[in-house]
Amino acid sequence: MGRIVLNETSYHGAGCIAEIATEVKGRAFKKAFVCSDPDLIKFGVTAKVTKVLDDAGLAYEIYSNIKPNPTIENVQTGVEAFKKSGADYLIAIGGGSSMDTAKAIGIIINNPEFADVRSLEGVAPTKNKCVPILAVPTTAGTAAEVTINYVITDVEKHRKMVCVDTHDIPVVAFIDPEMMSTMPKGLTAATGMDALTHAIEGYTTKAAWEMTDMFHLKAIELISKNLRGAVANTPEGREGMALGQYIAGMGFSNVGLGIVHSMAHPLGAVYDTPHGVANAIILPTVMEYNAEATGDKYKYIAKAMGVEGTENMTVEEYRKAAIDAVKQLSHDVGIPADLKDIVKREDIPFLAQSAYDDACRPGNPRDTSVEDITKLYESLI
Repeated sequence: MGRIVLNETSYHGAGCIAEIATEVKGRAFKKAFVCSDPDLIKFGVTAKVTKVLDDAGLAYEIYSNIKPNPTIENVQTGVEAFKKSGADYLIAIGGGSSMDTAKAIGIIINNPEFADVRSLEGVAPTKNKCVPILAVPTTAGTAAEVTINYVITDVEKHRKMVCVDTHDIPVVAFIDPEMMSTMPKGLTAATGMDALTHAIEGYTTKAAWEMTDMFHLKAIELISKNLRGAVANTPEGREGMALGQYIAGMGFSNVGLGIVHSMAHPLGAVYDTPHGVANAIILPTVMEYNAEATGDKYKYIAKAMGVEGTENMTVEEYRKAAIDAVKQLSHDVGIPADLKDIVKREDIPFLAQSAYDDACRPGNPRDTSVEDITKLYESLI
């Protein structure tokens, strides 16, 4: 049995944020609680959306206490601010951080028995849908606008909590490439490689099936074709990545990921490493480790990434071709090749145990152990 959970409505294409006013009026919402991070406010990105609200005479309040790896404290102060605001819906503008914070706030407001943020980790048995969220991604990306997941950092315990809840999916998503055009090169590369990791891990995860394979293969193709252009800030590249990352989210949100994400999460918690950078560095190494458990799937990954002649390749050849294509793309967009400048050797036991305990680990196509994960980290430093 497969289950697919997607947004009720999504808008795609340049300028589609104008439709926010239509949706808000159509749903008779009164006041927005706008979650966006300080940088997006400073650089005028959030203002593109608040202008739509202003022009339509719609009330809102901005909440910006959001870190790149959002914390329990960011969620708690957000819950208090939401209660005081008199808002009846959320607008999340940003990358995964703003959207994850909005999801956690919206869930706690409508499920107050989960006010202790730590109780939301894993698959939380919430009873009510969260406060309605309109999501506007500014990265391409985490696809948080179409997923049932969110990740909150427990600063005290140096760990990221992966929360999975069908009640948190935004009701409407506005995937507007113009909202992504101010993303700097490094962030474009990192979030783009995060999207590729979603597509490849989602395609090879244990729960994958025909419907999600369809999304993931198309996403791999779009991302491979458009990421270099997006980093160079071409409109075509931005548009292709906006769609590619969203389609990847339509897939992986419903079937899960693997140990690339499990190994990336503790790096974000311990060193504040950008999530996409961590994924990109780890991805080829884990692909090699998982290869034997993936059947002929690497043939289709290689083909989707533009490798010629895959139908005439041996199993070894197409597996190597897929991994090499990932390494090449990562290199072309300026991602480091290893974790030497990030990971301290003495932290590896903690990182490996954290990765093993992570909610993404069980989906990995190859069963793993703390020892195996330890060796994978060691091979990267």
